[in-house]
Amino acid sequence: MEQILEVARSLPGVLVLSPTEDSEAPPIAWGDHFLYHAPDGVVPPGQPFATIVTKDYPDDTASRLDEPGRWRLNVHVGRARLAELVGDEPRDPAAVDTFVRHPVHGDQGWVSVVVPGDGAGVRWTPAHDQGTRAVHSGVPNFVATSSSARARSSGVTAPSTAS
Repeated sequence: MEQILEVARSLPGVLVLSPTEDSEAPPIAWGDHFLYHAPDGVVPPGQPFATIVTKDYPDDTASRLDEPGRWRLNVHVGRARLAELVGDEPRDPAAVDTFVRHPVHGDQGWVSVVVPGDGAGVRWTPAHDQGTRAVHSGVPNFVATSSSARARSSGVTAPSTAS
């Protein structure tokens, strides 16, 4: 988790919010991380393009994040990209190091990885997406590699305005 956050914080235009007890955020958000495209350093309206959650939420327990050592990376990739990454087969939302539809927001184009590691192959790179995400130019991409044929050498990108 720290490696992902460190790289995210180093990328131009990315704002990482990490609420604590000293913040104005509600207690449920303490310890989680919210990544925004904010070149001016001001939180924009709307949702972040990625989150890292460290615990179960009342309506989101399928990943079993309350168990020791578990956390989940969530990235909005759009519906088409989500289908490329995870296909139609049901996947266990608690599986470690595996791309799955977000247990609550998958229908909105969110992908999740519980404790990502070498298997899912999630890593950050600067956006070089030949303009396919022009509205978010400068927003980082996740590049994903996986043993899955669907996810092999695939780019998991920041959100688009069209799904």
